[in-house]
Amino acid sequence: MTIRTTAAVELHGVTRRYGTGERAVAALDGVDIRFEPGTFTAVMGPSGSGKSTLLHCAAGLDRVSSGRVVIDGVPVEGLSERNLTKLRRTRVGFVFQSFNLVPALTAAQNVALPLRLAGRRPAPGEVSAVLAEVGLAERAGHRPSELSGGQQQRVAIARALVTRPAVLFADEPTGALDATSGKEVLRLLRAAVDRHGQTIVMVTHDPLAAAHADRVLFLADGRVVDDVQGPVDVEQVALHTARLEAVTR
Repeated sequence: MTIRTTAAVELHGVTRRYGTGERAVAALDGVDIRFEPGTFTAVMGPSGSGKSTLLHCAAGLDRVSSGRVVIDGVPVEGLSERNLTKLRRTRVGFVFQSFNLVPALTAAQNVALPLRLAGRRPAPGEVSAVLAEVGLAERAGHRPSELSGGQQQRVAIARALVTRPAVLFADEPTGALDATSGKEVLRLLRAAVDRHGQTIVMVTHDPLAAAHADRVLFLADGRVVDDVQGPVDVEQVALHTARLEAVTR
């Protein structure tokens, strides 16, 4: 296990505005958050609350309007696009609802892709070891079209973990899966935290998914309005969600 002492991600007074003048909208409004190493955080909130914007800004996919984002000790502001891309390739992993696998590549080739994009040849057994972690060692030669949705998402998780990033961002990772496949994906994410000290930040609308986390952040109107720290249970998350939706209607 890699032991990290620096915060995986820090947001200091982060604001993200879209548009100008009277039509400007603050998708994030003065957000201060710190994600510690080896923690699993779920981010929840009503539609339009800023969940996806938070993820995109924290991952360096979107530039902030004001404030600071620090990924694994490296300030994002001031980085050139080239250096920001390098930072994301080496220190950030992504898992999306739509899997985003390359159709023409095998599972093993998809997993190896982040390493090759970073200019590194996978070490012997490196890719197969990560596929084994997600229970797909025997599917290494299969293309996405030959895999179920749940298997494709497990390949996506292996791809995100292969670089051993400082933080893995997951955007509705179970949204396109049936209940059984979704539970398996959440089990794997939880195992990555418990066994390897992986830091995970997951956007979700599902209280069952959020209950796998150590911490749940609730957003409304671009601000953090509640911060529930574990152990987290489904009823607790559902209650907070219902209260928030009632207030923001």
